[in-house]
This record gives sequence, structure tokens and C-alpha cells, in this order.
Amino acid sequence: MRKMKQLLTRSLVLLCSVILSTMTANAADVYPVKPIKVIVPFPPGGGADTLIRLIAPLTSDLWKQSVVIENRPGASGAIGAELVAQSTADGYTLLMGSTAAVTEKNIHQFSPVALISASPYIVTMSPALNITSVRSLIAYAKANPGKIRYGSSGPGSASHLAGELFASLANISLLHVPYKGTGQALTDLLAGHIDLMFAPAQTVMPQIESGKLLALAQTGAKRSEALSNIPTVAESGLSGYSAVGWFGLFAPANTPKPVIQKINQTVMFVMSQEKVRKAMLERGSDPASGSPEEFSAFLRLDQSKWAKLIKENKVAVQ
Repeated sequence: MRKMKQLLTRSLVLLCSVILSTMTANAADVYPVKPIKVIVPFPPGGGADTLIRLIAPLTSDLWKQSVVIENRPGASGAIGAELVAQSTADGYTLLMGSTAAVTEKNIHQFSPVALISASPYIVTMSPALNITSVRSLIAYAKANPGKIRYGSSGPGSASHLAGELFASLANISLLHVPYKGTGQALTDLLAGHIDLMFAPAQTVMPQIESGKLLALAQTGAKRSEALSNIPTVAESGLSGYSAVGWFGLFAPANTPKPVIQKINQTVMFVMSQEKVRKAMLERGSDPASGSPEEFSAFLRLDQSKWAKLIKENKVAVQ
């Protein structure tokens, strides 16, 4: 009798598993059946906002559903991220995340879906100080400790940590001025309220091309395809420096894997289209590729690097 009950129990578990698997697969087959909301946890005009607005129109056409972009800034991206984390895990609320919004502390609340871009930032100066190279920036900062003001999209953001890494390797002191997004920091850079940014190219390239800002270097280990005419920080005199800013799509944790795979495949297809690829490159962003699993592996390495910097340099990220 006992063996019979155990057999029935195992059979029921197996049956439920098959039913659940079938339901999940069917959900992915028909996904999406209603509009998809993408939360950008920063104000309009920043890197995350710019990139998702390039990708959304064709994604919407392919899915025959609206892709609604909603800006929910605050707390270095944490407010928008938490909103998505608490949403139903069905693929209809996504996060356009970045270094500050998705960290070691909250990554467990999300399912990585698709890496959109992992591109170098640009070391961007206001022309007011007449600093035209990385070497002259370092020399000025050493002669004037704490007087160079650099803006970021908030504590713990890539634009903040890229600056902290720069200061650490160059053995200089920079004054960090956090904002709610790179768009707001850019406004103050143009107005002369701050002097420097480690900024996403898509945010500052128009101002660089018009001569309103100077591009001293790019922050990657090697020159980006999108920024081939701008030298790296390492090439410019600060050996060993390397930092990238990434943007990617996330779903709430426990979103069905078939749904995540479908979103990933659609987004990868969109970014492979020449029109979208060209638009991204023109804005200084290298289109990414890869599976959700590869995105997860990338995140582990990136977060480990910044966690080490934060700990060793006692960087305030809250």
C-alpha cells in the first residue's frame, strides 16, 4: 500500500511537471499578447533611455504589440529596478538596467535577458579648463587636488566607478558630483557647473561633434568599433586602465525561461539589423550579442571587478 502511494505521488509530480512545462512553452509560443512595458530607471536623455528607444520600434513591429518605455528615475536606478523586481514574472514588465541599477545586492531579484551594449565610456571635458589630454588632466588634478568636479548618473553607476578607477590608478583626487542620470549631468557639464564626465558615448557624442565638449579618451581596454578615432585611456598615458558601461534587459526573477529566450532572440535579431546597428554605432555604442546565460556570466565578472574597487578604495555607493 505504501509503495502504491509513493508511486502515485511520483506520478502526480511528474504529471504536474509535464503540464507546467507545456503551459510555459505555450505561453512563450503566443508571447506577447499585450503591450510590454520597459522601465528605464533614469531620466530621459541618458544612455539606457537612448538605446532602448532605438530598439523598441522594430521590436514592437515584430511582436505586433506596443513597447511602452517609462522613465522612473531615482536612487541611482534602484527605484525603477525595485518596481520591476516586484512585478509579475511574465515578461510584460522589463528593466533596461545598468551597472548602478542591477548590483550584487539585487541581482537575485532578476532574470538577465539580453545584453544590449557593453561599450567604453568617453572621458569628456568642458573646454573651459583648456585641458586637452589625459596627461594634462592628471597633471592639473595633481596640482589642484579635489578641484576637478566630475558628474555621474549616481553613486555606484558606471560613470561614477569609471571615475573612481581613474583617480585610483592616477593617484589623484577628483570631486564626485552625483546626479539622477547622465542627461542631467550633461546639462551641468555644458553649463560649466562641473568639469568632467566619464559618459556613455550616446549621451555626449552630439556635443563632442559640435565642439561644445572635448573627448580626451575612451575607457575600454581597446578601441571600440564605434569610437575608432578616439584613443583609449591606457594609450593616452594611464597604463592598465579599462572600464566599460553596459546596458541590458532584465525580467523579474522566475520569469519562464522560454519567454526569456524569446525576448532575447527577438532583441538580438533587432540589433543585427543594419539600420539599428548603424544607429547604435553612430551614437558610440557597440551592439552586443549572446544568450541570457552569456549575459549572466558577463555580469558576474563585471560585478566582481567593481566590488573589488569599492572595497579597496572605500567608495561610497549608497
